[in-house]
Amino acid sequence: MDFEGEVISAISQLISIDDPWEVDNGDANTEIIARVIEISYVSNTFCEYAMLLTQQKAESELMLLITQTISFYNSMDLDSQPEPLRKLISFIAKKADLDYYVDPLLEQDLEVLPLFGKTLSLEPEPELISLIRKIVSLVISMDPKWKKLISLCPQVAVRLENGILHVDEEFVWETNDKWCCFPLFWLKFRSPEQDATHFFCRGCNGKNHNENNKAPVEIKHPLHPRHSLRLALLRKSNETRQCYCCDVSLQEIFYYCSACDYAMNIACVEKPPVYSIDHSKWHEHTLALFPRQTPFACSLCSLTHTSCPFYICPPCDFVAHQRCISLPRVIRISRHPHRISFNHSFGQGDWSCCVCRRKIDNDYGGYSCIKEGCSYVAHSKCATQKNVWDGKELEGILEEDEKVEPPFVRISDRIIEHFSHQHHHLRLDENTGRDYDVNKLCQACIMPIYSGNFYSCMQCDYILHEKCANLSRKMHHPIHPHMLTLKVGSRGLVEHSVDPCSACPWKCKAGFFYECEQQDKDEYLFKLHVQCATMSEPLVHKSHEHSLFLTSKPEEQRRCSVCKKLEQFSTNETFNCIECDYFALCFGCATLPQEVRYEHDKHMLTLSYGEETCITTYWCDICEQEIDPKERFYTCGEYCCVTLHIECLLGQDLYVKPGSSWISFSFNGEKIYVRANDHHMTRPICSHCKKRCPHKIVLESSGSKFCSTSCVGYFLSTKVNTAGHREYLQRRGYGNYEFSALT
Repeated sequence: MDFEGEVISAISQLISIDDPWEVDNGDANTEIIARVIEISYVSNTFCEYAMLLTQQKAESELMLLITQTISFYNSMDLDSQPEPLRKLISFIAKKADLDYYVDPLLEQDLEVLPLFGKTLSLEPEPELISLIRKIVSLVISMDPKWKKLISLCPQVAVRLENGILHVDEEFVWETNDKWCCFPLFWLKFRSPEQDATHFFCRGCNGKNHNENNKAPVEIKHPLHPRHSLRLALLRKSNETRQCYCCDVSLQEIFYYCSACDYAMNIACVEKPPVYSIDHSKWHEHTLALFPRQTPFACSLCSLTHTSCPFYICPPCDFVAHQRCISLPRVIRISRHPHRISFNHSFGQGDWSCCVCRRKIDNDYGGYSCIKEGCSYVAHSKCATQKNVWDGKELEGILEEDEKVEPPFVRISDRIIEHFSHQHHHLRLDENTGRDYDVNKLCQACIMPIYSGNFYSCMQCDYILHEKCANLSRKMHHPIHPHMLTLKVGSRGLVEHSVDPCSACPWKCKAGFFYECEQQDKDEYLFKLHVQCATMSEPLVHKSHEHSLFLTSKPEEQRRCSVCKKLEQFSTNETFNCIECDYFALCFGCATLPQEVRYEHDKHMLTLSYGEETCITTYWCDICEQEIDPKERFYTCGEYCCVTLHIECLLGQDLYVKPGSSWISFSFNGEKIYVRANDHHMTRPICSHCKKRCPHKIVLESSGSKFCSTSCVGYFLSTKVNTAGHREYLQRRGYGNYEFSALT
């Protein structure tokens, strides 16, 4: 057996992993655990070959080094080693004894993640780690593919604010850590479905990679002949911006002109510009490239922006953005049930885009519904936004009916078998005079049964609102381009960071939620709890006098006019007023129950939005604290004088049920359990805020109790060294430049 080849293969697989700290796909735990198991596999390989390697005569430099490392490991006093290294060796030794790997969500697997960072950051470097580093370095030098990559050495850092790039500071890289110069820590760049072509070394910014060709730090480009372009590093930002030449967002490193705020991805810089094109789909004549940033109105989209090159036909006065030339003919969008097709112009009349609700210029192109008698129309850019269109051209593709399974099978009158509870039948309860039970929660929306009909299990305590029982198994939602599938809440541990709804701050996996099954490589797995999923436009809401619409652009972010928050979710959609233009309502506020029940009041309570000029004093019946009459609160309209803070009645964490649990990678695998808060007994004191836990649930972690997820988060962040790999990066100078790929 070729032991040397096996060892080289195992190490090569490890160091070839694409950016081990990149967790942008929304399922960070799965990605990182996969890497830990691969590291364990390498260690297991060493252990399996240990005896044979020591018995054979080592001939190559690599085998000599491996033999030396194994010999040192066998003679090493484990108790005298630093704690992180000692724990890491113990973990790997246990893994090496396993013939297969079990459920990756084991607490021991999660706890080992920060140990790698802590071990690599030990100073002085332990001899065992030094030997392993030499082995890895030697294997890298034996593989020619690493020498073929072009090194990127940015000289300037920029930040993105409100769509505009600003030079932040001259780029200085101060770390010379030896581990960080390995490919495992490189930021690699590639075109879609191709191998990496460029890399950025986080350890030295190219200083230690003289064997690699280096990309020029300053260039002249035909599409921007007026000024030079400099190689720039983009600091972490919640915003994105497209490359001047393509529809792809700017990568972490690109070429930039600060004088013109002009930016191009490296792949676009390396492609020769196309000076003329023939595109009979849009125009009968040859179109010529017009590279200057001049605000002409595009004949296809009607916009006058200068964020990409133009192609023009001067005799015909035809102008088209480079991006618009690739517009599809026939598409389907999430905002409309029928297909829509492109028109070069619209007939007489006043047309308004059904996406942004703005006027359409009849003389320019746009999309309209192909169904006879349907008047749905949309701007070209609005219809092809990434939050509306799935990117598929449907011209020439036969339209098929979408078949959706029903949510339940009717067994008999008022008795069903629901897909979420197939082992028992559910009976419809139509008793409107029943007593309110605060502990009875619908298993779909995780809200009490305030009123109306509901289905209850004939053999257990499983219940569903009648409306929730009828939720469709699949749906198109206005804020996402793909079909969403209804999922049943998780009954086991859920990764804390991937539980929140994509549209609001609340958790969603305790109950039913809709999830996209077409996850893109660099996108979060999109999901909505049922409250957000059932919201649509136009929205008539008590917080505002006008109807509200989902008019937000993909990168646009508006502050909610009710809660005043500017939240960060995987989608930043808000319901907007097209008449006032200033009013926006976030999904969290839009889905807050307008009517609720309180166990000590026989009437329904309504949500009051407060009055700026109110001078009346209100007191909360639960916490007995004063209520700000200018803020929202629940009140009884039947002269009962009951008034309640929203948080006192509903709690700080909505849609969370007792018995559920999370596991948090951010806190080294700490488990967080949701318990019922028995108000008849002494309420526990929160270990963080030191106040009594007043809500219906209490959270428990590491033997301590907390009143909310915010309190448990603050407490654990001070107790646990959060994310050891981040500490490792920060200690080596990465704290000054937070890459998108590191978050």
